[in-house]
Amino acid sequence: MTLDGFRPLADRAVAPLVSAAKRAGLGPDTVSVLALLAAAGAAGSFAVAGDSRLAYLLGAVLVGCNGLLDVLDGILARELDAASPAGDLLDHVLDRYADIAIVVGLAAGIGAFGLGLAAVTGVLMTSYLGTQTEAVGLDRVYGGLLGRADRLVLVGAVTTVTGVVDVSVEGVSLVGWLLAVFAVVGHLTAVQRFYYARRDLRRAG
Repeated sequence: MTLDGFRPLADRAVAPLVSAAKRAGLGPDTVSVLALLAAAGAAGSFAVAGDSRLAYLLGAVLVGCNGLLDVLDGILARELDAASPAGDLLDHVLDRYADIAIVVGLAAGIGAFGLGLAAVTGVLMTSYLGTQTEAVGLDRVYGGLLGRADRLVLVGAVTTVTGVVDVSVEGVSLVGWLLAVFAVVGHLTAVQRFYYARRDLRRAG
Protein backbone atom coordinates (compact mmCIF):
# COMPACT_ATOMS: atom_id res chain seq x y z
CA MET A 1 0.00 0.00 0.00
CA THR A 2 2.11 2.89 -1.18
CA LEU A 3 1.18 5.89 -3.26
CA ASP A 4 4.80 6.83 -3.93
CA GLY A 5 4.60 4.72 -7.08
CA PHE A 6 2.19 7.33 -8.46
CA ARG A 7 4.82 10.08 -8.16
CA PRO A 8 5.04 10.60 -11.96
CA LEU A 9 1.28 11.22 -12.05
CA ALA A 10 1.58 13.69 -9.19
CA ASP A 11 4.42 15.42 -11.01
CA ARG A 12 2.20 16.02 -14.03
CA ALA A 13 -0.70 17.17 -11.85
CA VAL A 14 1.34 19.96 -10.25
CA ALA A 15 2.74 21.24 -13.56
CA PRO A 16 0.61 24.44 -13.38
CA LEU A 17 1.97 25.10 -9.88
CA VAL A 18 5.52 24.67 -11.16
CA SER A 19 4.89 27.33 -13.80
CA ALA A 20 3.36 29.66 -11.21
CA ALA A 21 6.29 29.15 -8.81
CA LYS A 22 8.78 29.94 -11.57
CA ARG A 23 6.93 33.12 -12.51
CA ALA A 24 6.89 34.14 -8.84
CA GLY A 25 10.64 33.57 -8.59
CA LEU A 26 10.35 30.87 -5.93
CA GLY A 27 13.27 28.50 -5.51
CA PRO A 28 13.02 24.87 -4.33
CA ASP A 29 14.41 25.67 -0.88
CA THR A 30 11.78 28.35 -0.37
CA VAL A 31 9.06 25.91 -1.39
CA SER A 32 10.45 23.35 1.10
CA VAL A 33 10.18 25.94 3.86
CA LEU A 34 6.62 26.79 2.81
CA ALA A 35 5.78 23.07 2.98
CA LEU A 36 7.03 22.98 6.58
CA LEU A 37 4.98 26.05 7.46
CA ALA A 38 1.87 24.37 6.03
CA ALA A 39 2.58 21.30 8.18
CA ALA A 40 3.09 23.50 11.24
CA GLY A 41 -0.23 25.21 10.56
CA ALA A 42 -1.93 21.83 10.24
CA ALA A 43 -0.35 20.67 13.49
CA GLY A 44 -1.57 23.78 15.29
CA SER A 45 -5.09 23.28 13.95
CA PHE A 46 -5.17 19.65 15.05
CA ALA A 47 -3.69 20.44 18.47
CA VAL A 48 -6.42 22.94 19.34
CA ALA A 49 -9.21 21.12 17.52
CA GLY A 50 -10.83 19.31 20.44
CA ASP A 51 -14.41 19.07 19.24
CA SER A 52 -13.94 21.79 16.62
CA ARG A 53 -14.78 20.33 13.24
CA LEU A 54 -13.65 23.47 11.46
CA ALA A 55 -10.14 23.14 12.91
CA TYR A 56 -9.89 19.57 11.61
CA LEU A 57 -11.04 20.68 8.16
CA LEU A 58 -8.50 23.51 8.12
CA GLY A 59 -5.80 21.08 9.17
CA ALA A 60 -6.78 18.69 6.39
CA VAL A 61 -6.44 21.48 3.81
CA LEU A 62 -3.01 22.44 5.16
CA VAL A 63 -1.86 18.81 5.09
CA GLY A 64 -2.87 18.73 1.43
CA CYS A 65 -0.84 21.90 0.86
CA ASN A 66 2.16 20.28 2.53
CA GLY A 67 1.89 17.27 0.21
CA LEU A 68 1.59 19.42 -2.91
CA LEU A 69 4.51 21.63 -1.93
CA ASP A 70 6.60 18.56 -1.11
CA VAL A 71 6.10 17.33 -4.68
CA LEU A 72 6.61 20.81 -6.09
CA ASP A 73 10.02 21.49 -4.55
CA GLY A 74 11.63 18.48 -6.19
CA ILE A 75 10.18 19.22 -9.62
CA LEU A 76 11.16 22.87 -9.32
CA ALA A 77 14.73 21.91 -8.47
CA ARG A 78 14.96 19.82 -11.63
CA GLU A 79 13.24 22.44 -13.79
CA LEU A 80 15.61 25.17 -12.61
CA ASP A 81 18.62 22.83 -12.72
CA ALA A 82 19.07 23.64 -9.05
CA ALA A 83 19.08 20.10 -7.65
CA SER A 84 21.92 19.61 -5.17
CA PRO A 85 22.88 17.44 -2.19
CA ALA A 86 22.38 20.48 0.06
CA GLY A 87 18.85 21.01 -1.23
CA ASP A 88 18.06 17.31 -0.90
CA LEU A 89 19.31 17.37 2.69
CA LEU A 90 17.19 20.41 3.51
CA ASP A 91 14.11 18.83 1.94
CA HIS A 92 14.46 15.63 3.96
CA VAL A 93 15.18 17.40 7.25
CA LEU A 94 12.16 19.67 6.83
CA ASP A 95 9.98 16.70 5.82
CA ARG A 96 10.89 14.93 9.06
CA TYR A 97 10.03 18.01 11.11
CA ALA A 98 6.76 18.26 9.19
CA ASP A 99 5.98 14.61 9.97
CA ILE A 100 6.72 15.12 13.66
CA ALA A 101 4.62 18.27 13.83
CA ILE A 102 1.57 16.68 12.18
CA VAL A 103 1.63 13.55 14.35
CA VAL A 104 2.23 15.52 17.56
CA GLY A 105 -0.60 17.88 16.64
CA LEU A 106 -2.98 14.97 16.09
CA ALA A 107 -1.99 13.39 19.41
CA ALA A 108 -2.33 16.69 21.29
CA GLY A 109 -5.80 17.25 19.89
CA ILE A 110 -7.11 14.08 21.50
CA GLY A 111 -4.75 14.04 24.49
CA ALA A 112 -3.14 10.74 23.49
CA PHE A 113 0.53 11.52 23.94
CA GLY A 114 1.64 7.93 24.58
CA LEU A 115 0.02 6.81 21.36
CA GLY A 116 1.49 9.84 19.64
CA LEU A 117 4.98 8.83 20.78
CA ALA A 118 4.51 5.33 19.37
CA ALA A 119 3.18 6.80 16.12
CA VAL A 120 5.93 9.36 15.62
CA THR A 121 8.68 6.79 16.23
CA GLY A 122 7.07 4.52 13.65
CA VAL A 123 6.94 7.37 11.15
CA LEU A 124 10.55 8.40 11.78
CA MET A 125 11.91 4.85 11.59
CA THR A 126 10.11 4.32 8.28
CA SER A 127 11.74 7.43 6.84
CA TYR A 128 15.13 6.62 8.37
CA LEU A 129 15.26 3.17 6.81
CA GLY A 130 14.20 4.67 3.46
CA THR A 131 17.29 6.90 3.30
CA GLN A 132 19.72 4.71 5.26
CA THR A 133 19.60 2.15 2.44
CA GLU A 134 21.13 4.81 0.19
CA ALA A 135 23.87 5.44 2.75
CA VAL A 136 24.98 1.80 2.49
CA GLY A 137 25.11 1.86 -1.31
CA LEU A 138 21.58 0.81 -2.28
CA ASP A 139 18.84 2.82 -3.96
CA ARG A 140 16.72 5.03 -1.74
CA VAL A 141 13.56 3.17 -0.70
CA TYR A 142 10.13 4.78 -0.95
CA GLY A 143 7.97 1.67 -0.92
CA GLY A 144 6.64 -0.55 1.83
CA LEU A 145 3.38 -0.82 3.67
CA LEU A 146 3.05 2.88 4.47
CA GLY A 147 5.11 5.59 2.78
CA ARG A 148 4.93 9.35 3.33
CA ALA A 149 2.40 9.90 0.56
CA ASP A 150 0.14 7.25 2.13
CA ARG A 151 0.40 8.92 5.54
CA LEU A 152 -0.52 12.34 4.21
CA VAL A 153 -3.51 10.97 2.30
CA LEU A 154 -4.69 9.08 5.40
CA VAL A 155 -4.29 12.15 7.61
CA GLY A 156 -6.20 14.28 5.12
CA ALA A 157 -8.98 11.72 4.74
CA VAL A 158 -9.40 11.00 8.46
CA THR A 159 -9.34 14.65 9.53
CA THR A 160 -11.77 15.59 6.77
CA VAL A 161 -14.21 12.92 7.93
CA THR A 162 -13.67 14.00 11.54
CA GLY A 163 -14.39 17.57 10.49
CA VAL A 164 -17.68 16.53 8.92
CA VAL A 165 -19.06 13.97 11.35
CA ASP A 166 -18.23 12.71 14.84
CA VAL A 167 -17.23 9.06 14.41
CA SER A 168 -15.71 6.64 16.88
CA VAL A 169 -15.04 2.91 16.76
CA GLU A 170 -15.04 0.94 20.01
CA GLY A 171 -15.00 4.25 21.85
CA VAL A 172 -11.85 5.45 20.07
CA SER A 173 -11.94 8.39 17.67
CA LEU A 174 -10.83 8.02 14.07
CA VAL A 175 -7.78 10.14 14.86
CA GLY A 176 -6.88 7.73 17.65
CA TRP A 177 -7.16 4.78 15.28
CA LEU A 178 -5.06 6.65 12.73
CA LEU A 179 -2.27 7.13 15.26
CA ALA A 180 -2.47 3.44 16.13
CA VAL A 181 -2.08 2.56 12.46
CA PHE A 182 0.95 4.83 12.19
CA ALA A 183 2.46 3.21 15.27
CA VAL A 184 1.95 -0.40 14.19
CA VAL A 185 2.26 -0.18 10.41
CA GLY A 186 5.04 2.40 10.60
CA HIS A 187 7.29 0.02 12.54
CA LEU A 188 6.28 -2.87 10.30
CA THR A 189 7.24 -0.80 7.26
CA ALA A 190 10.61 -0.01 8.83
CA VAL A 191 11.22 -3.71 9.50
CA GLN A 192 10.14 -4.55 5.95
CA ARG A 193 12.58 -2.03 4.48
CA PHE A 194 15.35 -3.31 6.76
CA TYR A 195 14.72 -6.91 5.72
CA TYR A 196 14.86 -6.20 1.99
CA ALA A 197 17.90 -3.95 2.37
CA ARG A 198 19.77 -6.69 4.25
CA ARG A 199 18.77 -9.21 1.60
CA ASP A 200 20.01 -6.99 -1.21
CA LEU A 201 23.29 -6.30 0.59
CA ARG A 202 23.90 -10.02 1.06
CA ARG A 203 23.23 -10.66 -2.61
CA ALA A 204 25.54 -7.83 -3.60
CA GLY A 205 28.27 -9.17 -1.33
